[in-house]
Amino acid sequence: MNLIVDTSVIIAVVTNEKHKKKLIRLTKGVDLIAPPSLHWEIGNAFSAMFKRKKISFDQAMEALMSYKQIPLRFSPIELDTSLELASELDIYAYDAYVIGCALKHKAPLLSLDEGLLSAGKKAGVAIREVQR
Repeated sequence: MNLIVDTSVIIAVVTNEKHKKKLIRLTKGVDLIAPPSLHWEIGNAFSAMFKRKKISFDQAMEALMSYKQIPLRFSPIELDTSLELASELDIYAYDAYVIGCALKHKAPLLSLDEGLLSAGKKAGVAIREVQR
């Protein structure tokens, strides 16, 4: 089974956030897919943590090593498709890339981002719930 993941899922796992165990359990035995923009979003998330003094450079490098161990398949998404989704759903392009990926692969989306999940539902994407 394919499962689309976003930055919130990856960051939660590699930085040992409270949902880590649940997320690992939900992704065990499935093929994880993400848009290529995930790399830049991961970098942006770490830089935001630097600015807020929530993570050191060494901690980020350790988390980055963990990220590189996650078996992800990256699937390019057409820019025109993403812009159409962004316009229709009133969302940022980065969220449209994730939703476009889910639509392309007809796969459920796993995220901790409620706004992304809501937009995904509006677009007809199946949602994989994280029990909180």
